[in-house]
Amino acid sequence: MTDTEFVRVAAVKELPPGRMRSCRIGGRDIVVCATREGGGYDVFALDNICTHALARMSEGRLKGVRLMCPMHGAAFDVRDGSVCGGPATQPLITHQVRIVEGMIEVALNPSAPPQPEL
Repeated sequence: MTDTEFVRVAAVKELPPGRMRSCRIGGRDIVVCATREGGGYDVFALDNICTHALARMSEGRLKGVRLMCPMHGAAFDVRDGSVCGGPATQPLITHQVRIVEGMIEVALNPSAPPQPEL
């Protein structure tokens, strides 16, 4: 899969702001998060495995642009994957997202290292 190979993961109407959905693309576990920061509808895709304790991020909480791990509460910014609250120290890998004809599409980050197995 290349950085320009987009895969449809959901309809926009199926993912309202403040919600998230997990999916697998090319064997990779991804979480897709919808937000309404700045008055618009934004969608972000990140690895679905916490960099701290290998928990599924989609089982945590999405509060604004902060995605919180269900295991130890590590928080990440969905816009760029950066850590905004420990105990995690490594960011989440982000992936490209676009909306085409009401469908959310994701392309895997070509420079992402292999994902650990849960």
